[in-house]
Amino acid sequence: MAEIIQKGGSWAFDGDTVRIVPGSDKSVSPLRKSLGEVAVPLRALAGISYEPGKKSGRLRLRLRDGADPLLQITGGKLEDGSDPYRLSVESDRTGVAEYFVDEVRNALLLEQIPPGPVDGYLLPGPSLPITVSAGDGTAGFDGELIRLEWNWKTEESKSSGGPRALALVDVESVEWLPSAGLENGYLRFRVTRAGSPPPAKYDPYAVELWGFRKDPLMALVGAAVAARLPHPYAPQDALPPAPHVQAAVTAGDDHDVLLRRLRELGELHQSGILTDEEFTTAKQAVLKRL
Repeated sequence: MAEIIQKGGSWAFDGDTVRIVPGSDKSVSPLRKSLGEVAVPLRALAGISYEPGKKSGRLRLRLRDGADPLLQITGGKLEDGSDPYRLSVESDRTGVAEYFVDEVRNALLLEQIPPGPVDGYLLPGPSLPITVSAGDGTAGFDGELIRLEWNWKTEESKSSGGPRALALVDVESVEWLPSAGLENGYLRFRVTRAGSPPPAKYDPYAVELWGFRKDPLMALVGAAVAARLPHPYAPQDALPPAPHVQAAVTAGDDHDVLLRRLRELGELHQSGILTDEEFTTAKQAVLKRL
């Protein structure tokens, strides 16, 4: 067991999983506190590094592309304080950090984990239900419905339509962008078969973000939704990890393909990406074709 404990949190590695627990220090970001413990399986890792500094160093986990829905939608745009895969390390703990890096690297070599992308999420994403208020609205998700409500700061043309309820089956993709300089950020849900959306300020399916401390929390809502949408790198014949997977089972599927899909569903359920209900629904849809 390798472990390092700092003000920002603790990392522990048992040979199979890196467990990341946020610290209770006031400097820990709202996103990391809300996300809670993150268990990263070894097969989700692309690498690990330690960068020493004069006053403090930094541990950094690199995940395989497509392994985590949070990283998938934030695209490397999370600031250091909100990134769960970075840990500030005091200079007198440099030796412990280097030992931690060696242990993880040795395990990656022994297990011959490839660093390339994956075609299915290996982390389940934020827990449900989840509700976050930031910017000009509140976004919530319970696994089936996305609910958007507006506040007094919302543009009138957008708030006049009232709260929005969007079914997961109608969502094509999720976009999250932090504010930068004079440009505001947003969390946007792209609706299936819709045209180019208006700016987030006027978009009834987007929450506009203005650069405040709670803004990164909106990425958690986006990640929870993204985890239940078809994976961007999934093979064309793979069932999407979502409640509407039944619709993806076509009459032309042969016996071997269906058996492979059953195995894939079992892996998604075991990893926590599919809930019990989602797994049962999808499995029954496949069995009807056998």
